[in-house]
Amino acid sequence: MDVPRLAAGEGFELRSWELGDLPLVREASSDDYIPLITTVPSVYSQRAGEAFVRRQWERASTGSGYPFVIVRVADGRPLGMVGLWLRELNEGRASLGYWVVGSARGQGVAAEALRAVAAWALSDLQIPRLQLYVEPWNSASQQTAERAGFQCEGLLRSWQQVGEERRDMIMYSMLGTDLSSPDAR
Repeated sequence: MDVPRLAAGEGFELRSWELGDLPLVREASSDDYIPLITTVPSVYSQRAGEAFVRRQWERASTGSGYPFVIVRVADGRPLGMVGLWLRELNEGRASLGYWVVGSARGQGVAAEALRAVAAWALSDLQIPRLQLYVEPWNSASQQTAERAGFQCEGLLRSWQQVGEERRDMIMYSMLGTDLSSPDAR
C-alpha cells in the first residue's frame, strides 16, 4: 500500500519516509523518551538510521500501517512522525502514535498531524474506531490528543512495557461520528 501525501493544517504536510530524513532520526535518537516508546534507535548510526527508515517502508509494503513524516511546508524540514497502525483492523479499530523532536515541540505540529491522519482514516479508510495511548505524566501528549479531537476513555493499568517497566496508559479514542459532532474542530 502507498503512504499518501496529506495536508496537516496550513503549515504542515505528511508524506512517506525517505533516506533524506536521517537527520530527523538522529535527533529523535538523542531524545530521552522517543527511543523508549518507538523503534527509533537509542544510539544513532548511519546503519541504525537507515534500518529505521527501511522498517517504515516495510510497514507500508506489508499493510501493517501508514508511517508518515511530519514536514513543515515553509522550509521542507521534517519535524516528527505520526503512524496509523492496523494490527487490529479486523476488529474494526486502528491505533495511532506520534512523536515530534524536541526542537519542534510546542508549535502544534503533532495535533495538526494527528487530526489529519485521524480524519483520513475515519473518512477515506472507513475505520470505525481509532485509539491511542498516553502515559499519565505526559500532559503535553494528552493535550495534543484532546486538541486533535480524541476523547479520554480512562486509565489502563500496567498496560504497556516501556523500557524496563510496565506502565499505565490513558486510552483515547475517536469515532467517525466524532468528526461530525458540534465539538469536533
